Amino acid sequence: MSPDFPGRPPDSVHAERMDRQYRYQRHLYDLTRKYYLFGRDRLLTEISAGDGHSVLEVGCGTGRNIEFMMRMHPQANYFGLDISKEMLETANKRFAPIADNRPRLLVADATKFTAGDFGVTGFDRIVISYALSMIPEWQSAVECALDTLKPGGSLHVVDFGQQERLPPLVRRLLQAWLRRFHVSPRPDLFEVMRGAAERRGVTLQTATPYGGYAWLGVAKLPA
Repeated sequence: MSPDFPGRPPDSVHAERMDRQYRYQRHLYDLTRKYYLFGRDRLLTEISAGDGHSVLEVGCGTGRNIEFMMRMHPQANYFGLDISKEMLETANKRFAPIADNRPRLLVADATKFTAGDFGVTGFDRIVISYALSMIPEWQSAVECALDTLKPGGSLHVVDFGQQERLPPLVRRLLQAWLRRFHVSPRPDLFEVMRGAAERRGVTLQTATPYGGYAWLGVAKLPA
């Protein structure tokens, strides 16, 4: 089953870059990323999703995080988008054996999608895990995610932090290594999220575990 395409095509330059990067990496992605995407499972386990809730992951990649959440909350409905067709091919293979309530995956731009692209009116939970650091116009992705939440919904973000409490040498080496893979930790992540949240009357909770290696933010809309 090939990935679906919503009405607006994704940014071609960024999409091609991601497809080139993950054309072969996707086969080993889940095996290797567990060693340095810290805070990811912490964020996922703190998400609550009730019966019939709609849960979207922006930048869902291979579908690993969606599968993780499905085991915790099988009664919810799951959706995913990614700009890379290569990654979604792997995700679709992961979910192919599921007969009922299979996650709906779309090739889409994180800065331009709507809930209508998925045939729904909004989402109860949206997850962005280690994706904003790879999205050029990442601020627009935050705004877009908040705009597609239902009343009472929440946005859950985890990404590379500024490693502010790690030894300087470790920090320099890590950031140099990340640049090789087009990863740019966002020093103003919380500032942007807080500004977007305040404009919508939304509360924002943040955490910087592992010496600031990971930054976590949760924005909750009023009911």
